[in-house]
Amino acid sequence: MDDRYGSDVLASGWRERAAKPVPQVPAELDLVVEVADDGYCGAVTRVQGGNVELEDRLGRRRLFPLGGGFLIDGSPVRLGPPAPKEQGARRTASGSFVVSDQRARIALPSRILVEGKHDAELVEKVWGADLRVEGVVVEFLQGVDLLDELLAAEPPTASRRYGVLVDHLVPGSKESRIADAVARGPHGRHVRIVGHPFVDVWQCVTPRALGIAKWPEIPRGTDWKTGICRAFGWPHETQGDTGRAWQHILSKVHTYRDLEPALLGRVEELIDFVTAPAH
Repeated sequence: MDDRYGSDVLASGWRERAAKPVPQVPAELDLVVEVADDGYCGAVTRVQGGNVELEDRLGRRRLFPLGGGFLIDGSPVRLGPPAPKEQGARRTASGSFVVSDQRARIALPSRILVEGKHDAELVEKVWGADLRVEGVVVEFLQGVDLLDELLAAEPPTASRRYGVLVDHLVPGSKESRIADAVARGPHGRHVRIVGHPFVDVWQCVTPRALGIAKWPEIPRGTDWKTGICRAFGWPHETQGDTGRAWQHILSKVHTYRDLEPALLGRVEELIDFVTAPAH
């Protein structure tokens, strides 16, 4: 007679034989998983040091150790390190695919102009690899007020175009009046001025990247950067203090995901403008 229970009902290992194997899944970016213990659900944003960072639909981020305790579509999984990327599949900080030969091209005569050093450093950190491949140089103006002087000294042409990124480009602002005047002037055809609505490029870094709820409101009449440093409890007495505050903010920017969409689209527009074939 067949014994469906086996020959030894007390043999070791019966729990393991009955358990269903839990598959291991690489913790790839944007993979959506649920934490079995508390139901927290989010997409993978980063894997570092044996931990995985998840971001929920409200933008809140939490760290969890890699391994078991996760669900995908209700089924248990173990999260492991992401699979190594093939060389051709890597992406730059801007989200573009890395080209196999990233040697910088000879610089184009066209330029992207930004208002200050901080703007230039932010553009370089996220789009630097793309700009070097395209041969685009970023220069800073020290203020959009100096744009007319530059255009008069080095007039743009069809083969030497200027893309200009401006802070606080909103209706009625000084920046918008300057942009309108340039667009109507003799150089307008070969100059593209775009901007973001924020007071300063610092605000183009998302609050989420900095781990804050929102950027503080700074009263009119107060130097904006000084007010920001004071609101965060940072040193704010000297220009060096401001510079160190910016370096801290910049260190939180790793990819385009850490920047506001209002800036992303404008920079991409300028790159397209200055790299388009002359006509």
